[in-house]
Amino acid sequence: MPTTQTSTLLLTLLLAIGLVFFLRAASKDRTTVVEVHSPKPALEVMEGLCTWLESRGWIRDGGDAERCLLEYRGRVASSNPLAALLSLLGGVGAGCLGLVLRELNPSLGWWPVSLVLLGPLAGWVYSRRAARQEGIQIRLIEPAPQEGSTLRLRAHRDELIALELALGEPLDLASDGSLLSSPI
Repeated sequence: MPTTQTSTLLLTLLLAIGLVFFLRAASKDRTTVVEVHSPKPALEVMEGLCTWLESRGWIRDGGDAERCLLEYRGRVASSNPLAALLSLLGGVGAGCLGLVLRELNPSLGWWPVSLVLLGPLAGWVYSRRAARQEGIQIRLIEPAPQEGSTLRLRAHRDELIALELALGEPLDLASDGSLLSSPI
């Protein structure tokens, strides 16, 4: 087997491996815990958070009064444009692999090019893994009197960023800023 064909096969297989890792990363659980503080009373902050979450489609799923905990749940949908892009990339990559296999072994005929039909499998896998139940936990941490309120939030990283951007000013929420300073 000539070195150009070997290197082409190797690069094509590396692209396939990259697609697999991208699929895993796109549907990875990114649950994060962050503490936020507000000089406002806990009741006002909790009402503002609950109203905002319910307006975004989150459903109250109980809680624990003794632990000062509220829980919400919601169904997170996958991104249809991303699923289409992954299907396209999977199809192109599988087609390239088929062409490389055909070039390496011409006796196979043109059937390896039919690997392009596996392309939609990438979008399907992403859609199945990314669409899932998510939860948000809000826990009131007992501060000293006259110090406002401190909350511990446990949720998907993107939801926490949206919460911080939307409610940061109205509720005077302050965190360590790590969510908004991420390089991603």
